[in-house]
Amino acid sequence: MSKIGQVHSIETFGSVDGPGIRFILFLQGCSLRCKYCHNRDSWKLNAGRPMTVAAVITEVLKYREFFEASNGGITVSGGEPLLQLPFLIELFKECQKHGIHTNLDTSGGIGLTARNRELLTELLKYTDLVMLDVKLMDPTNHQALTGVTNEHILAFGRLVATHKIPMWIRRVLVPGLTDSTIDLEATAAYIQELGIVERVDVLPYHPMGENKWATLGASYPLKNQRLPTATEIAKAEAILNTGLKS
Repeated sequence: MSKIGQVHSIETFGSVDGPGIRFILFLQGCSLRCKYCHNRDSWKLNAGRPMTVAAVITEVLKYREFFEASNGGITVSGGEPLLQLPFLIELFKECQKHGIHTNLDTSGGIGLTARNRELLTELLKYTDLVMLDVKLMDPTNHQALTGVTNEHILAFGRLVATHKIPMWIRRVLVPGLTDSTIDLEATAAYIQELGIVERVDVLPYHPMGENKWATLGASYPLKNQRLPTATEIAKAEAILNTGLKS
């Protein structure tokens, strides 16, 4: 029987969430509570639209010719897609049967219990690329920003590295919160340690999710937060790129 996932939304022609043209499946549910989250409505796990793996594959295959022309594929994001591991494993397995490139866009937001490690090991058999969002290296500051510490997130990155899955690292750059030179340098050292990171993307903070918070009756934590300057973005990129494998 085809497994059922809770889906937040679908984007059919994504161009910034992995190589080529991507079919992006946003799954429902997240264990982090990031102050700048632009998908605030994705936090609750059971608030999405139920879809079977078979139904998702039917939709994905409609765009196969675009994937082949652009070296694209499917990206599964969230929320936190790792909260729906059995569904994700079956989905990626089916995608690879059809020759579709699979990309996992994650914050590594699950605990690495023995059972989760077993499931993640199975998932990585069918994963062609991992995009890991490393928000901060300092665990105390990470908890203040996201509501959780980051030990399991960094451990997830190391687990991916043991399986030698290509990885991109993403960093949302929020002035005064995620842009300290010390933390950026620590992130670069982590990237170097992993040894599998092919690319670093610095994502400038934007307040586009503020309206979603208001719609949900929630107070946006970063009201009046300024945007990063071009100079600050370039500095972060320069530091983080020192960690890339040669």
